[in-house]
Amino acid sequence: MALAYPLIDVMDVEAFTPPGRKGWPESALRVAVSGREGSSSSAYHARFRPGEGLPRHINAGCDEILIHLQGEGVTRGAAVRPGHCRWVKKGTEHEFRNTGDTDALVVGFYVGAKDINATGYEFLNEGTEKNTTHTPRTGLVHLDDVPPETMNKGDGWLISDFRLPFGAHNGCASTLFRARFFPGAVHKKHRHENCEEIYYVISGHGLAGAGDDRVEVRGGHFHYIPKGVEHWLHNLSETEPIEVVGIYINSGSVAETGYVYTGDVTDDDLSCVSELPKC
Repeated sequence: MALAYPLIDVMDVEAFTPPGRKGWPESALRVAVSGREGSSSSAYHARFRPGEGLPRHINAGCDEILIHLQGEGVTRGAAVRPGHCRWVKKGTEHEFRNTGDTDALVVGFYVGAKDINATGYEFLNEGTEKNTTHTPRTGLVHLDDVPPETMNKGDGWLISDFRLPFGAHNGCASTLFRARFFPGAVHKKHRHENCEEIYYVISGHGLAGAGDDRVEVRGGHFHYIPKGVEHWLHNLSETEPIEVVGIYINSGSVAETGYVYTGDVTDDDLSCVSELPKC
């Protein structure tokens, strides 16, 4: 039976190349979640080989929130490495170049843009200046500098390490989260009454529920959860953590999402794993 809320493997998504843009890395940008799935926002995965990058540009139509997963680089005068999170406000010029000797990987979200064209991207020629609303280093946070949240286990939060690099606490209208589930950890059944959620599995192996769907997730999967849909995530590995990054769209905190705990993940839910990928 077809999934109501299907996973999207980033490697099944065609790379995007702007028409007529010479020098754009062929494998740079794969938009995995967009208005096609009913989402108000888009989510992408980007890969930059050593020496590659994106030239100076702006997104006139949306904010962009992203996290660096692998590799080193530079953006508007600031060095970035794995764990760095960036919030680029609408209309602010930005760029990135891989300065390391391995591929650089980035996952990001165009908030409020249903597709790449709706971002209002505009490339800037040399000598072109745009007004910026903040200095290059503002909106740059490393996960190591973000304290873990203390969540209420009675509300289903059995996540081992949950951090919020961006949200209302530092002026952002959406919440970027990074969640790490150690073996056996689970975020029990819940829903967000006020917002959509998009998450990306960085690494690991788990079982996810969304509505009546029960599906195995692994590193490289995106999952779009519409507003009000019950969902959960359980780490199936006995030895390895599962690591996830995601966004609560247009909600600046967990409370603003309209979080509602709806119950345990049962043995019947977990037994579905023996029938994958059918269930």
